[in-house]
Amino acid sequence: MTAPNEIEIAPPPEDIHAGSSRRSFLKGAALTGATTLAALGGLATTASAQQRDEDNDSMKSEHDQLKKGDRDILVAAEIAEALAVTTYSNIIDIAPFFKALASDDQGYLIAARQEEMSHYLLEQSVTDQFTPFTQFFYPPKMFADAQTTLNVLVTLEDAFIAAYLVGVRNFSTRNLRVTAARIMGIESDHRTLARVLGPNVTAPFGGPLETITGIQGVAESVDPPNNNGYERTLCWTSIDQALAALTPFVDFNAAKAAGFDTSQAFPFQPFNPTLPNPLGDFVSFSGC
Repeated sequence: MTAPNEIEIAPPPEDIHAGSSRRSFLKGAALTGATTLAALGGLATTASAQQRDEDNDSMKSEHDQLKKGDRDILVAAEIAEALAVTTYSNIIDIAPFFKALASDDQGYLIAARQEEMSHYLLEQSVTDQFTPFTQFFYPPKMFADAQTTLNVLVTLEDAFIAAYLVGVRNFSTRNLRVTAARIMGIESDHRTLARVLGPNVTAPFGGPLETITGIQGVAESVDPPNNNGYERTLCWTSIDQALAALTPFVDFNAAKAAGFDTSQAFPFQPFNPTLPNPLGDFVSFSGC
């Protein structure tokens, strides 16, 4: 295990548990069972009769025309969003430094939790499948040590940004590509705001934190927190690469190999989200 400033996501070893492979991710999703979310109104509008093929922005249209490659990306995104919800929930609920943050910093974390849950439900409504993984592992001191918490949080947001850019690259329809870009933008907000928190961590919890280490393993100054001129792709071109990055968080053997704390698994607890502002709601796949 690396020092608190250098959290790593290790690639899965060749002899890892079957759940760590891409095939098991997708097989697990298929076995989890299907559900529809028609009761969650407001996630999409009804498309007009004149719209056809990929110009149709309805949930039903996206579901009915979904290709295998699209489904693979969406299921991986569901896993990522479930992990994000679980991460933000536990920061809010059990991280000691959270209550010492200023109200606007607390508000970012609370809003991010709502947004990640909304992303999950949107993706699930298209696939009609639950996430195949409902409990997650983290590095030691994940929610006890503020530096570790923010390192891992930024690491995850880095991974989510790159994963949604894979969707922008590889989704088969314009509507899904636009939707991936829209979600990626929110993950980018989350990465920047997580870096904003560093200097605001109070002294009793090890602050102020002046550097945060993300997925690339380099301690980066928090000044400025918005330090990307362009989003980082991590050179990912396939959803397999995103799945490999997530593996230590979802698979016991991979977590153990990466030096994560396997004595406790944190459950994904879905809920019905309320977004901070109705102007930022989903509206439709075409983005209008």
